[in-house]
Amino acid sequence: MTTSDDERLFDINRNTYDWCVRSFQAVRKRLGLNIKVHNDDGLMEQGHIFLFNHFARFETIIPPFVIHRTTGVYCRSVADHNLFEGSEKFAKFLRGVGAVPNNLPGLLPFLAAEILRGRKVVVFPEGGMVKDRRVLAEDGTFSIYSRKSLERRQHHRGAAVLAMTLDMFKRRILELHDRGDHKRIGRWVRSLGLKDDAELLARAIEPTLIVPATITFYPIHVEDNIVSRAADLLFREIPQKLAEEMKIEGNLLFRDTDMDIHIGEAIRPVKKWRWWEKFLLNRYFARSVQSLDDLFGLKNQPEGFAGRMLARCVNEESSRIRDNYMRAIYEGITVNLSHLASHLIVTLIGEGRMDVDRADFHKALYLGLKNLQAARGVNLHRSLLWPDRYRRLIEGESPELDRFLKTCRDSGLIEETPQSYLFLDKLRTEHTFDEVRLENPVLVYANEVAPLRPVVETMEAALKSLHGATEAEVGSLLFDDELRAHQWNRDHYGTAPYAAINAKETATQDGAPYLLLPRGVGGTRARTGVLLVHGFLASPAELRGLGEDLSRAGHAVLGVRLAGHGTSPWDLKRCEWRDWLASLERGLRILSAFAEKVVVVGFSAGGSLALHLVAGRNDRIAGVAAICAPLEFRERMMALVPLVAGLNKLASLLPGSEGVLPFTSNHPEHPDINYRSIPVQALGQLRAMTGELPRRLPAVTVPALIVQADGDPVVRPDSATAIHKHLGAVDKALHWVKADRHGILYENIGDARARVLDFVARVG
Repeated sequence: MTTSDDERLFDINRNTYDWCVRSFQAVRKRLGLNIKVHNDDGLMEQGHIFLFNHFARFETIIPPFVIHRTTGVYCRSVADHNLFEGSEKFAKFLRGVGAVPNNLPGLLPFLAAEILRGRKVVVFPEGGMVKDRRVLAEDGTFSIYSRKSLERRQHHRGAAVLAMTLDMFKRRILELHDRGDHKRIGRWVRSLGLKDDAELLARAIEPTLIVPATITFYPIHVEDNIVSRAADLLFREIPQKLAEEMKIEGNLLFRDTDMDIHIGEAIRPVKKWRWWEKFLLNRYFARSVQSLDDLFGLKNQPEGFAGRMLARCVNEESSRIRDNYMRAIYEGITVNLSHLASHLIVTLIGEGRMDVDRADFHKALYLGLKNLQAARGVNLHRSLLWPDRYRRLIEGESPELDRFLKTCRDSGLIEETPQSYLFLDKLRTEHTFDEVRLENPVLVYANEVAPLRPVVETMEAALKSLHGATEAEVGSLLFDDELRAHQWNRDHYGTAPYAAINAKETATQDGAPYLLLPRGVGGTRARTGVLLVHGFLASPAELRGLGEDLSRAGHAVLGVRLAGHGTSPWDLKRCEWRDWLASLERGLRILSAFAEKVVVVGFSAGGSLALHLVAGRNDRIAGVAAICAPLEFRERMMALVPLVAGLNKLASLLPGSEGVLPFTSNHPEHPDINYRSIPVQALGQLRAMTGELPRRLPAVTVPALIVQADGDPVVRPDSATAIHKHLGAVDKALHWVKADRHGILYENIGDARARVLDFVARVG
């Protein structure tokens, strides 16, 4: 075996390849395509044959460059032979960047030789784009639509044959080495163009690894884009197939789209050869194999009894391997909210239901999502793991849901009424393979998750359990979101870009929210629940002692975490004061699932927020207590905050700038709880919140307790007098504590906690 003219024709041009990698990196930053690789764990380094599903034309370009960026290894990519026809200049370019046509004579032995030379191979085993994402046959096996035969077929086995035959060859090389047959080994070294025997032996020792990988795009946009509009201007009539591809794939490239690449577990094609198979294999090598082409001839034209028997073994084993890696590919989908919503819609239509109550649909989505978070073997998109993106889904408020519904409306699939979602007949219309992505993206999304039994079973169970889920069960799920949000934001803002500010922090107490339920509360509610609201820059830990006292008194207690707190000052920097109020709204809903009525108790800024929360409402609100709540502050810098915040906003327009003074130092009474760095933007939000409070006080009509330290070094004590005076409540009291400290609840100065306990006992 010698290097053929065909092999030289397909030599990789490293200069061209490197230029393409650099260009791709530069262009990628300007595209709307957000590429994320998950679960690599060194598999890109270790793998040899990489398999990807295929949905968009341009994605054939990306995997080789992603692998090269990670490993530095040049990849071979098997591409549609039509790309190499028509323009020799373009064909030369493709060959230079490692692409080979899928109809190349001797393709598999060529790829095997490349792997033995240290390169990696990228294959798309579906053989073409699967636009409808339909891969699951009625009998549960995998199959895809063939354009040539206009019917469904099983997937190609080429990658499995390549891996298995290569493994057979490696086994042979190791046997030759054990026998000391350096003559034959030397012949293989020369034919492959390797450096020496040691290099071939090193390749033979390496296990041949197939790495299945799954590409998932989210979202799928159906609107016109710059590419489709330009085509409309240039051409009078565009073929339907081309128009669909320009619209869908142009949006994937130029609109804000996530391209998640999930790397599956590597598959090693290790066949347990029986003694007689080993005998036949050795005999076949000795008599018939002079080149890799001869070895791969087993697949197509086996000669003699030994060849036919070995070919049968290869075919059976390669089918098994093929089924394993296709299952891994289709189970590696990154599941998003559009998948879940689409599956629900398709399920409902299958049951003959062409409409659904909006509240039921939202609840089913939420319950399914939460149960999938605990499911094994399901890859969830980050928007289903970050509560800030989905936690109001049960109320129908979610950016992901809004985007999905807009796509459905734009495609003419769904109409909405105040009470229901109406499924239109177009959802049941059969569309051609080349128009389904544009005309019915709901079906595309549903088809994509059809192979995932955990998703199918969980979403169908969510539909069935809609009216059986108790308030306490939903409340527990909502509280789990609060815990997840805290952990997510801690992790996100704990990374390198935020390290300098984080290094100044001294808080050691747990900043997570807590839920303390009296024994026996679950199926029945406690009589009274207490919602505890900590102060500015602090965390739920600030009122934990009071919470435990209240819990011992038999009350259900929720220590809420204000948005941006208990994690990093950077987290607080992004928040507005209405985000803090939204934290209280969520806490009230959660606690109401476990208590018949709720008393809201807030300290410092948390006291002002508590008054905001209860203003104008008395639904299950039994009372409100505000301790050292501010209207005005002693700190003179607060007067300068609007000016500094304005300068920061102007400076932030400059690339890479966070402002003139993004943070200022804090010297807290309790450094184990409070931030040491204060975002100036957050100070502005604090001023805005307290500035709005006087207008809201007359609407506070529930029983109220105001407690204030007379020598408070943070809040001007006359704030308490003004708050008490303007409250609309008839049942209201103002209690003074003799103290020159601000944290009177944390330190329990002047029996401040007892005052709160007595108030809760009286109004609860």
